[in-house]
Amino acid sequence: MSLSEVVRRVHPDDRGALRRLVRSTAARSPWIRLRFLTEPDGWHLLVCRARRLILGSGGPERVFGVIRDDTKREARRRRAKDTLSAERQRADEIAAFSSAVMAAVTEQEVRQVVLTRLAATFGGAGAALAFITQGRLRVSSDAGIPIPVAALQGLPLDAPSALPYVIRTGEPQFIPNQEDYIRRWPHGAMVPYFDQLDSGFAISITSLSPIGDQPLGAWLVTYDSEHHSSPEERALMGTLADLAGQALKRVSLQEARVELATALQQTMLPTLPEHLPGLEVAARYRPSRDGLDIGGDWYDAFVMPDGAVALEIGDAQGQDVGAAAFMGQVRASMRAIAAHEPDPATVLTRTNELLITMEAARFASCTMVRIDPGDGRVTGASAGHVPLLYARDDGSHSIHELPGGPVLGVVLGTEYGEETFALHEDSALVMVTDGVVEGPGLTLEAGLERAGTLAGAALHEGLNAEETADRVLDAAVAVDHLDDVAVLVIRRA
Repeated sequence: MSLSEVVRRVHPDDRGALRRLVRSTAARSPWIRLRFLTEPDGWHLLVCRARRLILGSGGPERVFGVIRDDTKREARRRRAKDTLSAERQRADEIAAFSSAVMAAVTEQEVRQVVLTRLAATFGGAGAALAFITQGRLRVSSDAGIPIPVAALQGLPLDAPSALPYVIRTGEPQFIPNQEDYIRRWPHGAMVPYFDQLDSGFAISITSLSPIGDQPLGAWLVTYDSEHHSSPEERALMGTLADLAGQALKRVSLQEARVELATALQQTMLPTLPEHLPGLEVAARYRPSRDGLDIGGDWYDAFVMPDGAVALEIGDAQGQDVGAAAFMGQVRASMRAIAAHEPDPATVLTRTNELLITMEAARFASCTMVRIDPGDGRVTGASAGHVPLLYARDDGSHSIHELPGGPVLGVVLGTEYGEETFALHEDSALVMVTDGVVEGPGLTLEAGLERAGTLAGAALHEGLNAEETADRVLDAAVAVDHLDDVAVLVIRRA
């Protein structure tokens, strides 16, 4: 192919770069990217470099080109970027939905959250919410429902159709099209006009109360084409419906804000792994003394792919449902990153980058340690969090301040440091949030000394990790307890 033909096939916007490549007098040019048109396949993305060589001693100069076709790689990169963007957007929608439901303090607020967010969260065309009043349906919907809601109003709970069935039994129904609906419910259309809808019409119905509980109602999402719900979508819809059901129960008892926020916090706090070889792990959490709201205190413990045990404790900024939701995002992000980056300093660095990229409106302090159960080697790092306590079975203790950096989500480009040390047998690390060791009448130094003394005494008395955690937490709750408090104890047996 002649040079003129090559130039003709290069995208007009990229021809200048090609000319610079050809005319370059450097022994090796930089890589350039250009779009090249091929007859059968259309545009390709090529990455090119030129090299000038002298053939032999005093021989002629020749220009050689190296060309790599990056079309498929670029397509994969774009697909991955688009997928990541879609996942982030979906995660944001789910987090916003959860936070809004948990913050609702009246039935009207629950209804407004569901009808403004539910369809968009699950990619549907419309949504409706049904409550039970004296055995009959009371229904409201958004503008996307293609069926007159009046046809559902007053429908008895024992009607032989899908919506009353879901409310009555608690069993969700995911109906991909009209044909499947009629096959499963031959003795009763959900509403009049159902058989006039397009055959691709789909509907997902989820109860707001678990199977066996007193029926509260249900929500439904409609789709204007055939829709097959994945297992993940079904599980998520059930989880969010459970949250909405909990909101309704708390509203009826005038305890929505406190109890729903606490439920969210407890849902986000993990179950600790059991039967760790050579280690005992225990955790405690208590909301603030006033009980008006919860904060963002959290802990986590899990086994890493290489068998080491990772432990985290932290505190997200704020004392509201948003703080709890942000705490859940940080904890989940750190666990996901730790599956691929085992070093605590790297996990904190990557989490900090993620939070800044997401433009999170809050920040979080955190300590993370990685323990080898075999030899007790500990590697730890801190992001602006209170120091560790190292307690021993002789009753002594020390305050261990880990290297690291500032709180997460504030300073771009932070590289966190870490330290490695040994956790000896019959010794324990005590990780706490600031509410345990700080208060109106308690300085940080005094609080750390008090908690360390209690932990050392507990080990000296032969108490296990659970009893040690209780002793430290109970002392914090008894006095100076204005903030949330969390305690994580790791004892090497």
